[in-house]
Amino acid sequence: MNIKTTLPISEARKQIFKISDNVQRPGNYYTLTEKGRPKAVVMSAEEFESWQETLEVMKESPDLEKDIKIAKREYKSGNYITLEELLEKQGFIIKDKSRNQYGLSGRHTKKGAKRNR
Repeated sequence: MNIKTTLPISEARKQIFKISDNVQRPGNYYTLTEKGRPKAVVMSAEEFESWQETLEVMKESPDLEKDIKIAKREYKSGNYITLEELLEKQGFIIKDKSRNQYGLSGRHTKKGAKRNR
């Protein structure tokens, strides 16, 4: 526990506006204690949401660390395709080789219709 940001709840009550300003900086948080024991943590809403998203990703991708290592190894070995190549392979985009431009394939637009301009 960081002594500087650890406060008894009774003291935090007196400083709540200062605390709410301080936690807006990335990485700042306060541990609130009751009878000397940690009871709650105060952090910015943005930081809290970030932690929630991180936990969600970790839950959905339990092998994420292993997958990242594999991806790095494949990248270093040159064993990968570009995003454009992947989208083209999957039929999401078509390449006009004469003009070196990309566009959506008709199969992925609403009934294959072109957008009205």
